[in-house]
Amino acid sequence: MSGNLTMHKYSRFFARPELPYYLIIWSTLFLCALGLTMVLSASTVTSLSESGNTYSIFIKQFFFLIIGGFGFYWSHRVRGLIWPKIARYSLSISIIILLLPFIPNLGKNINGNRNWIEIAGFTLQPSEFAKFGLILWCALQLRKIGDAPSKLKNFLRLLPGLFVIEILILFGNDLGTALLVLIIFVGVLFISGAPMKLFAAIGVFGVVIGSAFVLSSNYRMGRFAALFDPFDERYYKFAGWQPAHSIMGLASGGLWGSGLGASKQKWANLAEAHTDFIFSVIGEELGLLGTLLVLALYAALIYSILRVALKTKDDFSRYVTAGVACWLIAQITINVGSATSLVPVIGVTLPLISYGGSSLLANLIAIGYVLGVARRTPEIADGIKASRLRKINQ
Repeated sequence: MSGNLTMHKYSRFFARPELPYYLIIWSTLFLCALGLTMVLSASTVTSLSESGNTYSIFIKQFFFLIIGGFGFYWSHRVRGLIWPKIARYSLSISIIILLLPFIPNLGKNINGNRNWIEIAGFTLQPSEFAKFGLILWCALQLRKIGDAPSKLKNFLRLLPGLFVIEILILFGNDLGTALLVLIIFVGVLFISGAPMKLFAAIGVFGVVIGSAFVLSSNYRMGRFAALFDPFDERYYKFAGWQPAHSIMGLASGGLWGSGLGASKQKWANLAEAHTDFIFSVIGEELGLLGTLLVLALYAALIYSILRVALKTKDDFSRYVTAGVACWLIAQITINVGSATSLVPVIGVTLPLISYGGSSLLANLIAIGYVLGVARRTPEIADGIKASRLRKINQ
């Protein structure tokens, strides 16, 4: 009897319409706090070697977190009617900012990728903002299609926008981001009910272009070869170095971890420990329980975003919200897969946790948008009001 009462209590709790709103807020706050802590822990060695200051990378991340907090609040509170107006120009804006890295004295080449710009000592990655810009533009076009999702020609007009974005990203030699943008685009189309013929065409395009880029680079070929056994003598000191030491870090953490700040792999063994491989540092210092906590927070965030997408009645809001969910799912899967050697290393950050001002700012603006959609959805808004009244009456 008591078990049935407990089940009924929990089922009522998860059925509350306001739950996604609060889960988005708290999961985002916890992930940002954990990310800032782990960036401090994972970046000290790199900061000291690059600038002579142990806290230089942490300070930059904290600075962008503050800016991102303002962006999160703005996108949460701004009127919903503004977003379709922004979406009209978001593709053009995305194209313009993707051209910035090719401007002399502004663009910056990092690890062979020319997809960065440097302003006043800060490096920014325009492609992070282009992801959200493409989602907004696609959502607006899909809303115009309306109730005729079965007609292939209606969806074909989205492809030129995708091609331009992909070409500019690939010109910067950033295959990882190009793949991520393609996955986001396919996810949005799938949710909108696009015909399967279109997915087949996009799949063939993606395989051909991706294969051409991989086969034309010995380093990328090495990354694929090292995927199956990064400890192999042929790859260990080359393409297998990062995934091998990432696995070492995760394995040495055990259940409880070695303790915050006690990672050994970050001492020049694991390159990009504070960016692409921060999940490995979490596993080493906080153990299996720490990694499971991170995955649980992401699960709560994505679950809440998808619930908001299902609750909203506005097609534009639904497509954008679902697109943000696809973005997070794809990026988290690729990053964690790279850290655990389940997918090749392609240089993708862990949302809200990895060091990177552009990624953090773009993620917070996008999540803030979803929170704004939740606030404007009548069912969720009524639930928020009821929750506040219950707290006042208690």
